[in-house]
Amino acid sequence: MSAGEKAKAKTEQAQGKAQEALGRATGDDRMEAQGQATKGKGDAREAKEKTKDAFKH
Repeated sequence: MSAGEKAKAKTEQAQGKAQEALGRATGDDRMEAQGQATKGKGDAREAKEKTKDAFKH
C-alpha cells in the first residue's frame, strides 16, 4: 500500500470517527451520518489498497 494512500485512508477513518462521535454527543443526526460516510470512505480506500497489494506479490 502506498504510504500516501494509507495515510489518507487512516486520516479519513479518524475524521469520520470524530465527526460521528461529535454528532452523537450533540444529537446531530446529520453530522453523525456524515461521519459514518467519511469513515466508510476511508475503509473503502484502505480495502482497495490492500487488494492492490495482494495482487502485487
